[in-house]
Amino acid sequence: MHAPAWQDQVFEALRRARVRQVGYVPDAGHSRLIERAHAEPEMQAVVLTTEEEGVALAAGAWLGGQRAVLLMQSSGVGNCINMLSLPVNCRMPFLTLVTMRGEWGEFNPWQVPMGGAAEAALRLAGVHVHRAETPAEVADMVAAAAVLAFDSRVPVAVLLAQRLIGAKVFVE
Repeated sequence: MHAPAWQDQVFEALRRARVRQVGYVPDAGHSRLIERAHAEPEMQAVVLTTEEEGVALAAGAWLGGQRAVLLMQSSGVGNCINMLSLPVNCRMPFLTLVTMRGEWGEFNPWQVPMGGAAEAALRLAGVHVHRAETPAEVADMVAAAAVLAFDSRVPVAVLLAQRLIGAKVFVE
């Protein structure tokens, strides 16, 4: 019997953390989590047009008595910097899982600037940042990040390294 893929372990960590809303901008790196969220009757998967909507979604979920997670790519971090003041100033929990681009094996030069700046930008915005590099550490890191976010009411990001999710390739 095979151990579950790390993506399934992350999904289970989110389920155990009682996450009920999953906001996302479509992203191949999060595709398994998105599929699982859509299939889970106790979760509402919400497709967003921009990542900053996900910060508002998480705040609204919390005010309504639910927990949310935002799934985004590192390029989306720049889109939500101003909105991150909402959970920081209002002491609301915020949990985001960020698939990194612009790192290991990146083919797209447009991904490199934000990929290199995402972690620092999140920290400067007041977000607690953790970085997962290997499959073995991801589920525990997400579970711990959920506890930190929801119990301490602080914003927390888990960065999923590009080497972990796999480098995308350009096909002509």
